[in-house]
This record gives sequence, C-alpha cells and structure tokens, in this order.
Amino acid sequence: MKYAKTILETIGNTPLVRLNKITDDIPALVLAKVESFNPGNSVKDRMALKMIEDAEKDGRLKKGGTIVEGTSGNTGMGLALAAIVKGYNLICVSTDKQSKEKFDVLKAVGAKVIVCPTDVTPENPNSYYSTSKRIAEETPNSWYVNQYDNLSNTQAHYETTGPEIWDQTDGKITDFVVGVGTGGTISGVGKYLKEKNPKIKIWGIDTYGSVFKKYHETGIFDKNEIYPYTTEGIGEDILPENVDFSIIDHFEKVTDKDAALYTRKLAKLEGIFAGNSCGAAIKGVLQLKENFKKNNIVVVLLHDSGSRYIGKIYNDDWMKKMKFL
Repeated sequence: MKYAKTILETIGNTPLVRLNKITDDIPALVLAKVESFNPGNSVKDRMALKMIEDAEKDGRLKKGGTIVEGTSGNTGMGLALAAIVKGYNLICVSTDKQSKEKFDVLKAVGAKVIVCPTDVTPENPNSYYSTSKRIAEETPNSWYVNQYDNLSNTQAHYETTGPEIWDQTDGKITDFVVGVGTGGTISGVGKYLKEKNPKIKIWGIDTYGSVFKKYHETGIFDKNEIYPYTTEGIGEDILPENVDFSIIDHFEKVTDKDAALYTRKLAKLEGIFAGNSCGAAIKGVLQLKENFKKNNIVVVLLHDSGSRYIGKIYNDDWMKKMKFL
C-alpha cells in the first residue's frame, strides 16, 4: 500500500506546468512551479516544517511548547499543520491588510490569531514584528520562529525546491522568477541553481512601497520608498537576513493593480487558481520578456492558492473599491 504516514509527508514535489496563453508573446518556454499543491496550499509549507524540525533538533522548541510567529498567513498555515501533527500550540500574529480568508483558515486549524495594524513602522510596539516578539517573551515554553531572519527558511528551499526545479527541467532552466518577501525562496533556490549553473539568472519580483529594488541597486535603505500597498506576500519595509542580495540578478517592481489583474488572468487563461503574489510574478515575467529568448527555459514560482483571496482579488466589489476594475 502507498500512503503518507502524516500530512507532512505530502509537502513538496509540486508540479511544473507550461504556461500557454498568458505568456503567448514570450518566445521562451515559460513553466510555472505550482506551489498550491502543497497540503497547506502554499510554498511556505516547506520552510515551516524545516524551521520547526531544526528548532526541535537544537532544543529551541520543546515538547508541548507554543510556536509564535508573525505571518501574512501562509507561513502560519504551514506551521499549523506541523503543530497539529507534532503536538504544539500556535499563536499567529498578522496585519489588517491580509485577507479574511487567511485568518479563517488559521483559526480552522487551531491557531490563535492576533491582528495588528499594517500602517506602522516595524519598531512600533503595535507592529506585528514587535507584537510577535513580545508575545514570545511573555509566553512560557514558547519559541519565536522569526521567518525573516531564520536561515532554516532559505535552507528548506536549497534542499527541496531548488533540486526539484533542476530535476524537473532536466538541468535546462535558464531563468528563475519569484516574488520576494522573507527572501527564503529566492535565496535558497537561487543558491542551488547557481551552484549547478552560474549562468542561470535569478529575477526577484518586488512591489511599489518596498525597499528591495533600490537597496539592491544602490545599497541605500531609503525610508522614502516605504508606503502602504495592497499586494500580499511580497515586498518589505525591512531587510530580512534571508534575502541574499548577491544571488539576485535583478529586481522588477509590479504595481498593486497589475498584480491583482494578472492573478485573475491566470485563472481565466490558464485554469490556475492562484494567489495575489502569483499575479505579480506573472506580470513580472511579462515585463522582463525582452530578456527571454527562444531557447530560454523560464521557471516562475506561483506561491499560493486563490482560495485565500476570494473576498479580495476575486471579488468584483473589492476590486472596484480599489479602482482595479
């Protein structure tokens, strides 16, 4: 008989799917790494499990402990699945810009959810960074995950996502495109692929309101670059330790409106029901198309499922309210 001993054994080995209509004016072969096939419906399942396993090994996370993390939702879901199987409590701290569906899903799998304001600085005591750290300090037998600076995040993708993409393309990949938030995916996959073939280009997708692109190009952390934006899961107002800028060849910014519209187009044109940052990644590929020649093999990673955005991206009223339609 073939079966997984727990749901955690189904993480990874997600399919690579050719894009046909949405990228029809790009001469290269464009392949989507569809991470919604993970049990928690996002790429974050990979690093959530790795971070927990590493914390168990070195004693940071003890039996019956409480896991505390600041999350936009997807990492929380991955942590929740592992917490259920392994017997931990979970407290997720998030921001009020995230979709209601993300909070509902987290509560459904037993996590306690605390919502903080988005429009405050990271240092503000009410920010989700500060709040999650404080809760971890105040909670007995707890472990603060800190996905931004926890390098097990990057290592998870170096060990799993990168090798999968290399094997699935038979080592022929020339370009990897992915949205950048914590930086674990782009840094882990990028490191693995460049070790295999230094000529592979690593393209990071950023959003307006984030500091990544300017910092990468100038070395300047410009606070004037920081302002609220609606695209979920990518961009930052901090510099996470997981972002290895030396591995990334270029950052491309995509607007909130384009990210939303191309998320919808992906569903209608390809039948891939994906999340908000996936639309940003697709539009980023299109904006970068002059770099992709006929013989290129471009892999774009699609982070999560559209099920987390029913009330926003896939809701006409919300889209009109945001002036995206």
